[in-house]
Amino acid sequence: MIEQLVAMPKYEAYKDSGVEWLGEIPEHWSVKRTKYLFKEIYERSNKGTEELLSVSQYTGVTKKSDRVEEGDLLTNAASLEGYKKVSIGDLVSNIMLAWNGSLGFSPFNGITSPAYSIYRLNGGGSERYFHYLLRTDLYKAEYKRKSSGVIESRLRLYTEDFFDVWCLLPLLSEQTAIAAFLDQKTAQIDQAVAIKEKQIALLKERKQILIQNTVTRGLNLGAPMRDSGVEWIGEIPQHWQVKRLRLIGNTQNGISAGADYFGSGYPFVSYGDVYNNRELPIAVKGLAKSSDNDRKQYSIEKGDVLFTRTSETIEEIGFASVCMKTILNSTFSGFLIRFRPKTGELFEGFSKYYFNAPMLRLYFVKEMNLVIRASLSQELLKSLPVLLPPFYEQKNIYDHIETESAKIDQAISIQQQQIDKLKEYKATLINSAVTGKIFVNY
Repeated sequence: MIEQLVAMPKYEAYKDSGVEWLGEIPEHWSVKRTKYLFKEIYERSNKGTEELLSVSQYTGVTKKSDRVEEGDLLTNAASLEGYKKVSIGDLVSNIMLAWNGSLGFSPFNGITSPAYSIYRLNGGGSERYFHYLLRTDLYKAEYKRKSSGVIESRLRLYTEDFFDVWCLLPLLSEQTAIAAFLDQKTAQIDQAVAIKEKQIALLKERKQILIQNTVTRGLNLGAPMRDSGVEWIGEIPQHWQVKRLRLIGNTQNGISAGADYFGSGYPFVSYGDVYNNRELPIAVKGLAKSSDNDRKQYSIEKGDVLFTRTSETIEEIGFASVCMKTILNSTFSGFLIRFRPKTGELFEGFSKYYFNAPMLRLYFVKEMNLVIRASLSQELLKSLPVLLPPFYEQKNIYDHIETESAKIDQAISIQQQQIDKLKEYKATLINSAVTGKIFVNY
């Protein structure tokens, strides 16, 4: 893709822009500081009843209402009176995040946070051209250099610093042509990315179907079947058993302690270690000043299954991570429940896939009672029906899923690599067009 850019025509002649970070530009282009192209807008809302807008590096300016889940608040502010008014075509900049591209021209009338800065072109410029130019990595790097603050999360790009930024200025006809060219090309790239993202979603769905079908039906599709007695599981191979989790092992909540308990000492398995991994990491980052008794009571051994126990939402409850290798001297968080199977009941590889099958997510969501904070009780977990193929068959199921999942994961990886290349090409194409590295016919 980058080769396509190299092959595109260039302008006939270039000159030094006189600005080190801009380098050479087409000979007939000029540069001007932003203060000569934009003016700051200070209009305030009298009632705060207008459409509330937000800005991000990914979507530009959007309606806040389009991004808020049902039942959530648009804002925590008691009143929107005094918020800054935005007109269609205004440039909205989040001064705290301008350095990562959180600015853009608004397609809406509305209001936005008083912490944002609002700018308007003085005239004689293409909003679409500047929309592309001012969001490039080249300009984001300049915003970062000009921002005030000691650490990245505290950087601020104030108006006087934004106005000091040099802008590349092609002829208006060129600005319009460059914007139209990029609108067309980026739309094509975005469509290609969307197709590949859909393919990834289908591959992930296929993987989930593979796991669910295999852990509930086994590898012998011709095996006699029987009703499992559990509605959401359905039929299972006749020779398999179904037991409640309480009958095949024991459960234990994790350790709860004050902040001074953590930061040094022995390995400590956190909520994130479980939520983000279907296999527990062999080396966890967390450390805790655990005692000998702690490490005995809250140990983590090969075959243990840890479940996320408490969260703000039901959707994050009941995620399981399996210990494939004993983590010596470790303890685990009070936000987790450990299930330790009896010897010979469950092969750890089968546990990895069974306890993360899609049907179990439905079980936890259906059975959970959300009060103020979602919490999975040991009693509910102990009531979970567990399918038990013969031990040798559990191993075979694990090997099969591992092999087939690896193929699907490889296909996903290829699609993701192509998406990354498309996004890289898009960024490079935009940068090349707005800085005059390639010629756009006007």
